[in-house]
Amino acid sequence: MKKIIAFGASSSKASINKQLATYAANQFKNATVEVLDLNDFEMPIYSVDKEKDNGIPQLAQDFYAKLGTADAIVISFAEHNGAYSAAFKNIFDWTSRINAKTFQEKQVLLLATSPGPRGGSSVLEIAKNRFPFQGAVVKGSFSLPSFNDNFDAEKGITNEDLKNQLLEIINAIEL
Repeated sequence: MKKIIAFGASSSKASINKQLATYAANQFKNATVEVLDLNDFEMPIYSVDKEKDNGIPQLAQDFYAKLGTADAIVISFAEHNGAYSAAFKNIFDWTSRINAKTFQEKQVLLLATSPGPRGGSSVLEIAKNRFPFQGAVVKGSFSLPSFNDNFDAEKGITNEDLKNQLLEIINAIEL
């Protein structure tokens, strides 16, 4: 059985992106899912001085090791001012110091959602363009607009067209 690591790239305790990532990861057939919480990997803000003085934090090493256990990674991005959340960016910065190929040539599904009609599309574009340089084999991307109108905690994506778009992407990924 294949393993999927999923997380919302947000530190919100009620993260809609964590909900979307969890939902999407659980749509894969014949796979186990481990959902990470970025709050479990909170570290000092990255700086070369902190790295020089203290080395790379154990939590960054733990995050990198978790990614290494996956056959595929599902990430859903919160969009803060058009870019990554500070929580994700900091973990990403520290982890990239272990290996610039942070995602270790794993298959990656990139997602984003927001309460608004653009569904985090700006941050999704940033990730789609950046992650291949960081060792991600990007297999697809999907933006869910207007989260509160199109997602239900019990049912998942409630808009059939959007749900089918995501399932088509997921079914095209071979684990």
